Amino acid sequence: MIITYHDGGFIKITSSDTTVAINPISKKSKLKETKFGADLALVSINHPDCNGTDSVTRTGKELFVIDGAGEYEVGGVFAKGVATSTNYGGEGKMNTIYSIHIEDVHILHLGVLSNEKLTSKMLDGIDDIDILFVPILGESTIDAAVANKLANSLEAKMVIPVFYEDDSLQAFLKESSAEGVVALEKLVLKKKDLDGKNGEVVVLAA
Repeated sequence: MIITYHDGGFIKITSSDTTVAINPISKKSKLKETKFGADLALVSINHPDCNGTDSVTRTGKELFVIDGAGEYEVGGVFAKGVATSTNYGGEGKMNTIYSIHIEDVHILHLGVLSNEKLTSKMLDGIDDIDILFVPILGESTIDAAVANKLANSLEAKMVIPVFYEDDSLQAFLKESSAEGVVALEKLVLKKKDLDGKNGEVVVLAA
């Protein structure tokens, strides 16, 4: 599995013959659009920062798009979307967090979460998290301190911040006692690589 970060909450996961795009950036966004072909796209919020499915559409091949709550199976990838509220893009918006199983690795992407409390109903069936993608921007998402607290409570083996700027990233690294972590261009791993990890912070360069 190869994981790369493309600004905002935009994550690309490549596994064998399947490419997954989480929250692809639209050309209408102020964030930088990145184009590549994907088989599956997951959209947390209907906002240009996260709904750029056109940017990951392959010519001549249908893209499967998931943009809300529910359970899905696409090409060996299992995904569950859970609805939460967010202030991103304005009050009263809907954010979908995604629980994804791929190559026997359990990934949780919190989207543009702005509420620090996730209820037991929201987290029903979501446990033993291998990789957690958590927003830390602190303007219309949770901030570094809340993100670290939430990451600890979810007990993920690996924590990767998204929606960050230099200040919020440094604040998060300090909160998580991970100062000095060097950003990676990409993360290459297998399930066995997660054995023995407990909240390890990994930073991916945009």
